[in-house]
Order: sequence, then structure tokens, then C-alpha cells
Amino acid sequence: MNIKSIGSKIKGNPKMVEGTVYSMLIICSISHFLNDMIQSIIPSIYPIVKDKFDFSFAQIGIITLVFQMTSSILQPFTGLYADKHPRPYALSLGMCFTLVGLLLLAFAENYFLILLAVSVVGLGSSVFHPTASRVAQMASGGKKSLAQSIFQVGGNGGSAVGPLLAAIIILPFGQHAISWFALAALLAAIIMVRLGVWYKARLAYVVNHPQKQPLLNTHISKRVKYWALFILIMLVFSKYFYTACITSYFTFFLMDKFGVSVQTSQLCLFVFLAAFAIGTVAGGMLGDKFGRKYVIWFSILGAAPFAIAMPFVNFTWTIIFTFLSGLIIASAFSSIVVYATDLMPDKVGLIAGIFFGLMFGLGGLGSAFFGWLADKTSIEFIFQVSAFLPLLGIIAGFLPNTQKKSVEETDENAK
Repeated sequence: MNIKSIGSKIKGNPKMVEGTVYSMLIICSISHFLNDMIQSIIPSIYPIVKDKFDFSFAQIGIITLVFQMTSSILQPFTGLYADKHPRPYALSLGMCFTLVGLLLLAFAENYFLILLAVSVVGLGSSVFHPTASRVAQMASGGKKSLAQSIFQVGGNGGSAVGPLLAAIIILPFGQHAISWFALAALLAAIIMVRLGVWYKARLAYVVNHPQKQPLLNTHISKRVKYWALFILIMLVFSKYFYTACITSYFTFFLMDKFGVSVQTSQLCLFVFLAAFAIGTVAGGMLGDKFGRKYVIWFSILGAAPFAIAMPFVNFTWTIIFTFLSGLIIASAFSSIVVYATDLMPDKVGLIAGIFFGLMFGLGGLGSAFFGWLADKTSIEFIFQVSAFLPLLGIIAGFLPNTQKKSVEETDENAK
């Protein structure tokens, strides 16, 4: 793609590619909602295919493994490719993979086709997250944490809505009803064409209109950068292992300890998910205003008192403490991703791919681990143990401080 020749043809208002472009951030968020909604229905179909094809639990586990391998582990590689070879319409192409995978899954009649289908759906997700995160930062106008949080809250909403829609559409009508979700993939692909047009113009504008741009990593050695990335990975581990425990087993905890109904426990889980969505946006705004390092530190370590106390209080305080834990801990992720990309601004896609991949992968591992531990001990015990995970937030104090130094903006990826 000859970016300079494209840039010579760009006319009109420069504000379309400068400053904080909220219209593009909203499109990123809506696309993220649709993508993660689709991804979250995959586990919801396990009871259907298990009964229909008489699969063993081991075979179900392999389906999950294949899906996680393509949707999580491939993300850093697709992100690295996006850094070196930006393709404005890769987002729409990735969603087309998802669409094909859904249709294949809806009509798969054997184990091999099901594995192929979930791998194609996962491939679509691995293309989406790093590239869309990169576009969101380009549209941020310097408000990177806010932009990342707007992008992220769409994904949180999609992950929450997906299982609900699966219960309404897929479970009553069977495997073929999965094909209805292909319409959501088609809608997302169409929306992302508009995003691709803007992305193409933005890449061209950067090359043809170099500007003074703050760079945050000129004083930090490569060794310190890698140490900082290790700390951030440990913080993501603590955040998503704890979150996996809540999202997977909180309903069982409430029913076991307080004897509430399934419906009541689901409403209480929704309280946590709502707090998580609010915290995601709030954390982005606070990160831009007060500094990402301090938001990261507070957002994980600050949840610890509420998480530790939660298993030992009555029902009302359990809900209050869970809400506060979700609100605080959710504010970390956007600042973590932006802090990491500030350390390596020429590898935004790679870094986003690593952290989004970790988010999905660690969430799956955490759910499996705490499920195993609950079988060995009790559902209440896993909440007492997982409550100490936010204490790992103390290591955020070892993150290096970033300093701004003006340099000539160049975009090596766009050349």
C-alpha cells in the first residue's frame, strides 16, 4: 500500500484525522461489542453439541483448547503483522472469518468440522483485537486511556450479553440457530469498512503531516522496559484470575452460602458486570488525568480490602463489596495496555495482542483452576483464596515513571 500517494489525495477537514475522533472510538466500541458477543456464545453451545454427538468432557476440553489457541495465542502474531504491514480493511476481513466460522459451526455434523469452525471464529478474534486497539489509540488524540476504555467497555458488554442471547436463541432452537449470529458478524464487517476508510486516511495523514508528538520511553532502557512488561503481565494475571473466579462461580457461592435462587444470583452477578463496565470507562478518564501508573496501582491493590472481606460478611455487604471490587479492579486494564504501548510505541499491535491474548487465556485458566479447586475443597474456600490476588497490585510501585519528550512524529509502520 503506497501511503504517500494516498495521502496526496486526502482533502477536507484535518480534524477528521486529528484530535480525539469520538465517532471512530464509538465504532471501535460497537465492533468490540459485536465481536466479543459472538466469541462468548461458543461455550454456551457445549451442552448442545455434547448431547447431540455424545462427546466426552475431554473432547469438549479440546474444543475449548483449539478456540483459545486461535483466539488468544495468535493475537501477538497478528498484532506484530499489523505493526509492520498495516491493512486498513483487515478488521472487516477478520469479521468475515468469524462469519464463515459461525455458519460452519451452525451446520457442522462431526467433530472435525466443529474444531475447524471454532478455530476460524477464533482466528477472526485474533485479527480484531490488536488492530482495533491500534486504531482506537490512533483516534485518541492523546487521550489514550480514555480511548482504550471506550473500546474495552464494548467488549465487556458483548461478553455479558452473549450468553444471555445464547440462552434465548440457541438453547431453545438448537445448533442451527447459531447461524442467526452470522448477521451480527455481517453487521460488524460492514461497520468496520467505515473504520477502515478512516484508518487508511489516518495512516496517510501521519506520513504527509509530521507533527510534534509526546514520546514516553526515551529515557527508559530496554532492560527496564522488559521488566516493566513483566510486572504488567503479573498484574493482568492477578486481575483476570480473580475476575474469572467471580464471573464463573459467584452465582454458586451466593446459592451455597445464602440459599438464594438462581435468578437472584444472576442479578447479583449482573451487579458485578455493571460495576466492571463503569470502572472500565472511569479508569480510562482517571488514567489520562492522574497518570496511568497510579491508576494501575490503585485499581488492583485498592480492590484487595473489599475482596478479602467479601467472603466473611452478610448478603447485603457481599453485594456492596463485590460491586466496589468490580468497579475498582476494572479500571486497570485500559491503563495497563496504554502504559505498555507507551513503553514500545512502535509495537502497538504486538503489545495489544499480547495483553488481549493474556486476558482471554488467563481468564480460561483461572476458571479451570478454581473449578478444580472448588471440587477439591469448597466453593467458599476458592473465594477466600482468590481474594488475596489483588494484593499483587503492590508490585505496580516498581513500574518506571514515564517522562514526555517531544520528537518528530514518524510512523514507520505506515511507510
